Amino acid sequence: MKHKIYILLFYFGMIFFPQSNFAQVDFNKKPNDDLGDLDDKFQELFFEALKQKGIENYDRSVEALLKCIELDNSQSVLYFELGKNYIYLKNFGAAEDALKMAVNKQPDNEWYLDALYGLYVQQNESDKAIKTLKQLVSYHPDYREDLVALYISTKKYNDALKLLDEIDEELGISPSRDYMRNQIYAATGRKKDQIKNLEKRVDDNPDKEANYLALIYRYSENNENEKAFETAKELLKVNPKSQLVHLALYKFYLEDNDAEKAIESMKIVIKSPQIKPESKLKVLSDFVAFVGKNPQYEPALVEATTLAGDTKNSKSDIEIAQYYLSQGDKLHALQYYEQALSIESDNFAVLRNVLLLHIDLKQFDLAVEQSNNALNKYPSQPIIYLINGVALNELKRSKEAANILEAGLDFIIDDTKMEIDFYNQLSIAYTLLNNASKAKMFSDKAKQLETPN
Repeated sequence: MKHKIYILLFYFGMIFFPQSNFAQVDFNKKPNDDLGDLDDKFQELFFEALKQKGIENYDRSVEALLKCIELDNSQSVLYFELGKNYIYLKNFGAAEDALKMAVNKQPDNEWYLDALYGLYVQQNESDKAIKTLKQLVSYHPDYREDLVALYISTKKYNDALKLLDEIDEELGISPSRDYMRNQIYAATGRKKDQIKNLEKRVDDNPDKEANYLALIYRYSENNENEKAFETAKELLKVNPKSQLVHLALYKFYLEDNDAEKAIESMKIVIKSPQIKPESKLKVLSDFVAFVGKNPQYEPALVEATTLAGDTKNSKSDIEIAQYYLSQGDKLHALQYYEQALSIESDNFAVLRNVLLLHIDLKQFDLAVEQSNNALNKYPSQPIIYLINGVALNELKRSKEAANILEAGLDFIIDDTKMEIDFYNQLSIAYTLLNNASKAKMFSDKAKQLETPN
């Protein structure tokens, strides 16, 4: 498809013409219908015009071209070059007159028509642009998609759909034309027409999976879920090996309270190489929510997460970890958070959850070890100092706890609750160190913050 050739012409000038117009010109001959019958003065002026345009002296190029026209006004290329120079000079009225003259002298010249079309687009003269583009289409059908786009931009939606139907009938459907078609349906709210078009595609090509999938999507978007479900089941009959259809089927099965089939569809989605990781994550998220309400299917969820592990996507592990947390199963939650952290080591939120779970599960040695490592990476995060201090207190390493907690105090900003936690832990540390005065001082600070003003 030839997109915006006029832009190339603007930038590269006459580069194209040695193969077209100039190929027809022989300055050593003098036939009546060519430049060859012109004298040296014409040649000198013409090439001077090209030279001046090449060094961006457009005024001088125009002067030379006008003198050429005085000598011989029969050559269309002179008006074409004149029009381009006027465009550079932003004299758009004169550019239009010159390009129209070039087209009148050679109506089937693609470059002339395209330059005129480009001028009209640049000037937002849509009706003139459409008229010129129709001329181009009559010589070069590849311009039809440009015409569709112009119809859409001018809200001539019926004309655009009619032309799209013609092109699809001749060439078959394409993603670019479907995108334009969907733009029209979205702009006009013609959902029924959109669905009718897709239904016809399914009827015309019953073996093509993409047509079913598009129809399922549009039915669902239009809240016609029963039709979407039936279409999905029909696709499964036509193509039992289809994997993409299960992106729709699992939801329909869930709504139909058919848990076994829903789970089977979910598994197919999760292990499918055809389906993108973000889509798998959405399915897994729905799976987690489903098992939350139906815990008897937890083994299926575990199996699904094992399959999902091949995608190396930390989000799936986080989803499962959060599910186990909601069930109070902190050990399994920790397992999946750690898997997520192994994939996405810079995820601070996951790291924090891992450290907190070590504290909750009384894994204090691990909490100290991992929080020490974390402090090297995040030296200004107070929560890590607090976790480290808590674990050290639990291990009766109170002097280390006091040192790390006092260091962490400097990084607390507008977080009263955390500040209270620090003071309470410092009080515990100094109590263990038999420093009663400091223990009381930090305990009092904590109580003072806890007391509302």
